[in-house]
Amino acid sequence: MTPEELRADMPALDEAIYLNTGAGGPSPRRVVEATEAALEYHEYEAPAGAGTYGALFESLDETRETVADHVGVAPESIALTQSTTDGIGRIGAAMEWEPGDVVVRTDQEHPAGILPWERLQASAGVEVRVVEAAGGQVDRDEWRAAVDGAKLAVFSSLCWTDGCRLPVAELTEVAHESGARVLVDAVQSVGQAPVDFEAWGADAVAAAGHKWLLAPTGTGFLYVDDEFARSLEPAQVGYMSVEDPGADPSELKPDARRFETGSVSPVPYAGLREAVATIEDVGYDTVTDRVERLTDRLKAGLGDRLVSAEAYESGLVSFAADDPVATAERLVDEGIRVRDIPLTGTVRVSVHVFNTADDIDALLDAL
Repeated sequence: MTPEELRADMPALDEAIYLNTGAGGPSPRRVVEATEAALEYHEYEAPAGAGTYGALFESLDETRETVADHVGVAPESIALTQSTTDGIGRIGAAMEWEPGDVVVRTDQEHPAGILPWERLQASAGVEVRVVEAAGGQVDRDEWRAAVDGAKLAVFSSLCWTDGCRLPVAELTEVAHESGARVLVDAVQSVGQAPVDFEAWGADAVAAAGHKWLLAPTGTGFLYVDDEFARSLEPAQVGYMSVEDPGADPSELKPDARRFETGSVSPVPYAGLREAVATIEDVGYDTVTDRVERLTDRLKAGLGDRLVSAEAYESGLVSFAADDPVATAERLVDEGIRVRDIPLTGTVRVSVHVFNTADDIDALLDAL
């Protein structure tokens, strides 16, 4: 599939110049059609055929296999969730916390990587240490000092504010040397560049399909290393969490699947499978080559307003604005969808493989 073919299959692009995939990617027709077909099958055919639960379990197994293959891990190490926030929260709630335990995060985290630890700080006396990571630059000595004695280190593979990459494997190794577990937010990476969760070495990685993978909303997934998973007690358990609910309901599955509790809709996950297939059809070489060329064009046009790195790191590009909210609203009025980030005084542009040079030029003209 070429970028032009993908673009032609995305009805949302008929209505606006869409440069906000970092918030939510519009799905192509083939993804929506796969989702609709799954709903019809599950409600019209499965009850009298494979059975409602038989069809559900088959669909979830297939989705785990698809996601696992895409991110380089075993299917049993993937739990299907609703979002990145959901996955991060499940890990935090499954760990045992005592007063004085330490969580380390960067100052560039999305609220999904901030709020659980603030709650633990207030409710359980957990200490939260914050390390600067502006521009993706993490001082190694500061990081090593922060994770010394920590229980958990949390950081993003790619900063949601400016699109800068963090050295995931290196930061993970340092944290592990200090005995800390590592939880990575990878939602801005999956779908715009190839990833290998196993190579990163993190204990857990949370992500979702509704951004760069162009999957339906509600399609999250959580990787958990088997050894780490066995040390965790999920806050909720159900018949899907245990090995055999009829024999020993207390015996949890020995892997990430212990985080799945009960019946969920298989429908959005059918869309996730098709979305992964779509991105793989386009190919990551094509994705990264096109995004790099388009972001270079954007950055050159932004000039001194550019906040993100000048060199290519991702499809997220942020620029300074006196009033980010007003700027974003004005662009929406002109048919251009971007994201304001008042916290950093910036407007964020998301450039994906379906975007064009005309999209970039229209934005620059509007600015």
